[in-house]
Amino acid sequence: MSKVVPPFPEPGSAVPDFDMPASGGRTVSLNGLHGHPFVLYFYPKANTSGCTKEACEFEAALADLHKDGVTVIGVSRDDMPALEKFAANHGLTFPLASDSDGHVTEAYGVWIEKSMYGRTYMGIERATFLVDATGHLVQAWRKVKVTNHVTAVRKAITALQLQAGTGARQAQ
Repeated sequence: MSKVVPPFPEPGSAVPDFDMPASGGRTVSLNGLHGHPFVLYFYPKANTSGCTKEACEFEAALADLHKDGVTVIGVSRDDMPALEKFAANHGLTFPLASDSDGHVTEAYGVWIEKSMYGRTYMGIERATFLVDATGHLVQAWRKVKVTNHVTAVRKAITALQLQAGTGARQAQ
């Protein structure tokens, strides 16, 4: 069952291209985000406890993230009806993208071999990528633990803005 996956992107490298359908009739693509920093986070399955908690925490932080000029996109291999239901059930307004063919999860190195209760299977590793306005990886979080994760992402965004000397946070 072992499958070779591309390496996890490294900070400073250009992130892999993507173009996916998303909740609310949207499409998300690397090209469409050019010129804007974004958070691309991968989660295993819509409407499960950990994925719901993570999504709701990003939603709660969304106003501040937008003030910082940062877009948030959640990615799973769920189909669009499942993602639309997930968004509606939890009031999620940011795009939830469907990587139903698996190209994006594989390109980002998050489609991995997992095991639970002695069973081995392929699944999505919970991971988050902070990408700058030029499409280069700023920071990545692997094997994400949901608790306090959004806070860590926000701190990294603030640090990036202070380092760059830009953004709403610098004036504070």
